[in-house]
Amino acid sequence: MRKLAHYVAKPMSVAKMRWVSKPDCLLAGNEAGCTRIVVMAEPTPIPLTASRAEQIYPILSSTQIQRLVAHGQARSVHSGDILVEPGDREIPIFVVISGKLEAVRPSFGQETLIRTFGPGQFTGELNTLSGRRAIVRIRARQDGQIIEVARDNVLALVRADAELSEIPMRAFILRRAELLAQGIGDVTLVGSSYSAETLRIKEFLTRNDHPYTYINLEHDPAVQNLLDHFHVSVAETPVVICRGETVLRNPTNSEIDGCLGFNEEIDETRVRGLRKGRSGNRVGSRCDCGRGRNGLRRA
Repeated sequence: MRKLAHYVAKPMSVAKMRWVSKPDCLLAGNEAGCTRIVVMAEPTPIPLTASRAEQIYPILSSTQIQRLVAHGQARSVHSGDILVEPGDREIPIFVVISGKLEAVRPSFGQETLIRTFGPGQFTGELNTLSGRRAIVRIRARQDGQIIEVARDNVLALVRADAELSEIPMRAFILRRAELLAQGIGDVTLVGSSYSAETLRIKEFLTRNDHPYTYINLEHDPAVQNLLDHFHVSVAETPVVICRGETVLRNPTNSEIDGCLGFNEEIDETRVRGLRKGRSGNRVGSRCDCGRGRNGLRRA
């Protein structure tokens, strides 16, 4: 079971991570001597761009929840418990029985509240099905009871119960569409709108349906502070900041893929999608994984 972090909850519009008890510990490179306190965001999620809230965040009936129980495991949570972190693999979904969960995007020491989940609602989006890494943090906002459904069991549910699985499948697709439309993800791209390299990275992320935040080098007044924070010069842009931690300077597509793990679920020992080539031999349908900056394009 994940080791739970300790949090102090106070209402604020955004959640800020700060270090106390030894103010100079970070400057001295001694994070172990610091105490981390996270102030949780107020329950005011970002507004939806679409008008289908009942499909994006549906509420399951008691009968539907009972059908899900067979695929999951009941557990208790306490306020502040972290259930999923950005970058986690094999993401489960959580069905709320009592209490509240929240999905937030951590970015540069702050959090953006995406959504709160009350009784009958469930977490998750397309990465649960695809096997890619989590792009948001899931945390308990209140003490309560939840049903945890492991990813393998979610996939089994999709195969075995078409009627019930239609609800989360539709919700996952619409949630991803919202993240893409609002530029909410675990990637920040800083670059010039006149740069061919910036355009290449945008296209690569878009082809892979990965939401990202774009900061325009020419028009964003705070961009220099961000570059200074990560010790990056304008000449080194475009820059991709992965999960607020890893800084990639003018990265190749394969470097971005390595950070985000687009192809981690591909089993290279198996050849899929065989078809006959012009010579009559069977060839596989593969990703365009050539070398250079345009490599690893999504097939």
